[in-house]
Amino acid sequence: MRVAFQMDPIEGVNINADSSFRLAEEAQARGHELWVYTPDKLTFDEGRVVARARSLRVKRVQGDHAELGAEERLDLSTMDVIWLRQDPPFDMAYITSTHLLDMLRDKVLIANDPFWVRNYPEKLLVLQFQDLTPPTMIARNLDEIRDFKHRHGDIILKPLYGNGGAGVFRLDAGDRNLSSLHELFTGFSREPLIVQKFLPAVSKGDKRVILINGEPIGAINRVPAEGETRSNMHVGGRPEKVGLTDRDREICAAIGPLLREKGQIFVGIDVIGDWLTEINVTSPTGIQELERFDGLNVAARIWEVLEEKRASS
Repeated sequence: MRVAFQMDPIEGVNINADSSFRLAEEAQARGHELWVYTPDKLTFDEGRVVARARSLRVKRVQGDHAELGAEERLDLSTMDVIWLRQDPPFDMAYITSTHLLDMLRDKVLIANDPFWVRNYPEKLLVLQFQDLTPPTMIARNLDEIRDFKHRHGDIILKPLYGNGGAGVFRLDAGDRNLSSLHELFTGFSREPLIVQKFLPAVSKGDKRVILINGEPIGAINRVPAEGETRSNMHVGGRPEKVGLTDRDREICAAIGPLLREKGQIFVGIDVIGDWLTEINVTSPTGIQELERFDGLNVAARIWEVLEEKRASS
């Protein structure tokens, strides 16, 4: 198949952790032809969606892992598969790229489906499953957030469209920084904030469960560094081997059909204790860690789904 990756510059990725690199590596091993481009190279031109892309070959040598061809103007309607894999922030640039890719949906298999990536941001999609999530508020108004904090005492405050643990704050019952943090966030953004009741179980880890086409395939545990609330690997969280619990499977059974129906092929959910906190559909990670811990070739399973879908379309 002809495959294009829309992602951040591949030259800078960590080949031992990056899921996009592993997907490209597996695609190459399966004989697919690869191109790569960054979102700023995407163009709508008189009815055609094109990108200034470069052919790609990968190898597992950090720093020399991407062999790139000369830039060419690629008509994306000639692709079999396009991967939407740039990292958030989920801003208007990100949203615009989903609109442009959405124009190709009748011709090209896009993973994950850009229409539903746009309509199901990770911290908002969970609101449809309130029986699975901790107490949550989406608000910009300080009085509303202050009332939520009064009800629950110990809370997590974070940007609604952030990623990688950036801007995540824990405010316990005695904290006096809510007003200052609210002022900081609202000073540079018009977006609401997300507030959740703090879950002490995070000290034992924040589990990342990988789902492929709505089915759970495995999980890794991300344990916060000493003195940290955040468990994201971007900020020092330590990945550990972990199995799926009955509660994890219950959560996946509840959300899986919707993910499958909406074309969300590769999804990573976050579970703390017994509670679902995020459903990551933009550019989830974790497949390399899961492969090392459990011996599962997750990338191959993802490509099997894509190849089957493309063959039947």
